[in-house]
Amino acid sequence: MAYSRIAAAMGAVLFAFLVIYQVTTVLAFPGFSLFEHNYGSVVQQAEQPLRWIDGLKKKQTAATQYLLGVGKADITGPVVELEFMGYADLNQIGTGLRQRLYARSFIIGDPDNEADRFVYMVLDTQSGDTAIRYGIIDGVKALGSDYASYGQSNIAVTGTHSHSGPGAWLNYLLPTITSKGFDKQSYQAIVDGGVLSIKRAHESLTAGTLSYGQVDLQDANINRSPYAYLANPEDERNQYDSDVEKFMSMLKFTRASDNKDMGVLSWFPVHGTSMLGNNTYASGDNKGVAMDLFEKSLKGSDGAADGFVAGFSQASVGDTTPNVLGAWCEDGSNVECSFEKSLCSGVAENCHGRGPNFTVPDNGATSCFEIGSRQFRAAKFLYDDWSSKSTAVSGGTVRSFHTFNNMTNFHFTLPNGTEARTCAAALGNSFAAGTSDWPGAFDFKQGDSDNPDNPVWNVVGNLLHEPNADQKACQAPKPILLDVGEAHTPYDWAPDLADIQVMRVGQFFMVVSPGEATTMSGRRWKKAIADAAKSADMTDADPYVVLGGPANSYTHYIATEEEYGIQRYEGASTLFGPHTLNAYINLTTTYLPYLSSSPPSEPLPAGPSPPNNVDRALSFITGVVFDTAPLGKSYGDIVTDVPSSTSAGKVVNVTFVGANPRNDLRLEQSYATVEKQDGNSWNVYRDDSDWDLVFGWNRTNTLTGTSTATITWHVPQDVSSGTYRINYYGAAKTPVTAQINQISGTSSEFTVS
Repeated sequence: MAYSRIAAAMGAVLFAFLVIYQVTTVLAFPGFSLFEHNYGSVVQQAEQPLRWIDGLKKKQTAATQYLLGVGKADITGPVVELEFMGYADLNQIGTGLRQRLYARSFIIGDPDNEADRFVYMVLDTQSGDTAIRYGIIDGVKALGSDYASYGQSNIAVTGTHSHSGPGAWLNYLLPTITSKGFDKQSYQAIVDGGVLSIKRAHESLTAGTLSYGQVDLQDANINRSPYAYLANPEDERNQYDSDVEKFMSMLKFTRASDNKDMGVLSWFPVHGTSMLGNNTYASGDNKGVAMDLFEKSLKGSDGAADGFVAGFSQASVGDTTPNVLGAWCEDGSNVECSFEKSLCSGVAENCHGRGPNFTVPDNGATSCFEIGSRQFRAAKFLYDDWSSKSTAVSGGTVRSFHTFNNMTNFHFTLPNGTEARTCAAALGNSFAAGTSDWPGAFDFKQGDSDNPDNPVWNVVGNLLHEPNADQKACQAPKPILLDVGEAHTPYDWAPDLADIQVMRVGQFFMVVSPGEATTMSGRRWKKAIADAAKSADMTDADPYVVLGGPANSYTHYIATEEEYGIQRYEGASTLFGPHTLNAYINLTTTYLPYLSSSPPSEPLPAGPSPPNNVDRALSFITGVVFDTAPLGKSYGDIVTDVPSSTSAGKVVNVTFVGANPRNDLRLEQSYATVEKQDGNSWNVYRDDSDWDLVFGWNRTNTLTGTSTATITWHVPQDVSSGTYRINYYGAAKTPVTAQINQISGTSSEFTVS
């Protein structure tokens, strides 16, 4: 083999790697101070009235007993020195932790047939992923024969779509470019926590009942691409009250032995972009807030079982935003961004969405807490009046199917008889424009159906892979910027094999979407499943359909054909061409008979297996070299101490001599706690799963390996008076021997009045 050809090929890839590194980079706001606001003193907007949605109880039937289990485990990866996943911003490198990340697993099974069960997992991550799912399935299999019933066919791995968690864990090359490649530690934290959540859910399996309800939630999302939504047929739009779904669906798990609730699983569409692209503190964004608030609100409740788990799954999220005040120009003009292209004076960089508390200079944290709180309040309102309003899940059928489908050149027939096909994956110009949640850079604009003004981007795209005439025609009217589906060096840049998965218990159906379905895409998909289930007479009660994702393999966006024609960000990021949505609908409805009480005798083929790139992934991420304490100091020594006293609504800071948090992720533990004195003992009052306790880390000298850890407590308004202290926990890596040693520090005591 000619080494010169290998060198030339690698050189081209590396050049493309570096340039696309810039294409996917977005601009940052000026740096704001994280610690200038207290969450107990937020001036809230007037709350929208909450109400149940009528019409769910058309056929009320007795509840059927199922086998139910819930489990939760820590997946918090390296929160420092690693780029966050979501915004693809080179400057968004983690510097600490605002709230721990979790995997939450829900198992539903037929008590009479061990093979008929499934797992629906909700991760505090940007999405599901092929490599992550492979790792979880392998890890569950390694637990032993008791777990033999779990596998490819019945595990769904969904992400909340948070944009504020550690990245560098994805299977395909493109989303790891800005993170400088793949990080095994980040990947393994998610896999191990996912496995542990399933193990805990399995260990909790017991007989129980399921019921579901629905509630209005008017003030937690808006549509960030209404211009594209308006391209959908008017008669179709007139069937709905809003251009986003303004309701939350919730499924409740109730234990039969004592009638206690084990958990809830809800679906509501809102992007995990409340925390802005300049935030560098890891969290689960607004859904992480909602889940934490719900779980803690029921801790010790008579009606909730120990280990209660609340999963707030993503839904038809593609064109939604938590920036509910709309998109405005941050160029001094203070006018709304242009409706069609989200521009300010002809450029996209200054167009930014505004959350409910956008004036607070904390990189979105206050708005994030508020949007999460609104989801929590709606869910709790629904939960608190459950018995008289909910619908029982009935019918003994528990089924799921999963297969992989090659989305490159997949031919199928539309309902009107027209032949259609999908294309090799490609991203359009407007992919690089970003959105008003965090805009892109250079000369890219949303709704761009022409070649960009700067000819260098055509060179970049062609260097990666020049699309041929057939690919251009297939993807039209998308102008192809990155022909990622046909780029395979050094390994695949994007998926071509998509997960096709649906789950069903009684009349309740769960569509597991590998991409971010837009509002109308989700509506069409759910309606198609409901209509198919009705026509096949699969349920006695009316089918109720939810959609969750992005799950399993991240296939970017799923826009309707009409929205695709507009080529805003969502359409430009719909990988497989204008018929992507219809292909997913065709595949899931075709395989729906496998969810019936009498499925086809011929097993559903598993389909071609996508590659697992964990062992071949590129990585240019430097590990921890060593740590040291400054001369004359020891790890855990106080650099800046707490005040002697404080009060509710204040902010308390303490800084310690620290070490790199990547030495020990402290899974199922904490980097920081607040303790309250109770006689001669100290009890944990807050830990780093709490939103108001923030752990920050700063490298003070790269050459000597010194660093500090700062813990900030936003003292809540409802704090009880008493004596408190703050603890720091970590681990240090010694020079030369690379030994990891546990370290800790404790602040002085202080009173809170």
